[in-house]
Amino acid sequence: MTAAEPTILATCGGLNGGEWTDSVYGSLLHHAIELADVHGRVPRVTHINTAGGDQRHVEGAELEAARAAGVEATHLRLFPHPNIADVRARLLSQDVVWVSGGSLVNLLAVWRAHGLDRILTEAWRRGVVLAGGSAGALCWHEGGTTSSFGPDISAVRDGIGLVPGSLAVHYDSDPRRRPAHQRAVADGTLPDGYALDEGVGLVYRGRAVVDIVAERPGVSAWQLTRTDEGVREERLAPRLLGEEVAA
Repeated sequence: MTAAEPTILATCGGLNGGEWTDSVYGSLLHHAIELADVHGRVPRVTHINTAGGDQRHVEGAELEAARAAGVEATHLRLFPHPNIADVRARLLSQDVVWVSGGSLVNLLAVWRAHGLDRILTEAWRRGVVLAGGSAGALCWHEGGTTSSFGPDISAVRDGIGLVPGSLAVHYDSDPRRRPAHQRAVADGTLPDGYALDEGVGLVYRGRAVVDIVAERPGVSAWQLTRTDEGVREERLAPRLLGEEVAA
């Protein structure tokens, strides 16, 4: 076990552009490793890129970024078949599982076909930090809004459900997201939940949000609650990573 209790970091973040390398671990990805609270050895991170179809050029950027961060990184591929003989043993031995973005719908279908949803649930319960950006954040919730079916934003209601409620991502960068997500919450298609601007993350301990973090200033998280009039949207100010947690 690494984290003291089941932990999820759901974000709009991941790799950032580097100066000497093409990519570096962003502050949110580093925070996932900090949440694992590893001592006396190099942290172990497995990257899962199912939502993007397991593209090999993405793996190269992640491995380069991991080396620069001093992290032992591996990949779990499911296309064309699993690249690891014992997927369960590998994931249970990790400190962090980081899931990258792409198609939420395809991710959920492929994971369920391989039983990966059950393995990740066990890993979460044992203290492996589950984290990711975009589709890699949406998947842990009951549901969310996604462009998986095409340019329009659609509601998906069958997330893994390790944490309650719905999630929206890219809330400040994609003008289609906010109205689509608000409609889905207002009409009951999706339950109440949260939305994330770029560079923001929600930290869950168990099934409750315990911290809201950001890798840059001027961005927000949002809490959405269905009301008789529609939806109440409340801005939640994140803590800029690097600042101390308030007592």
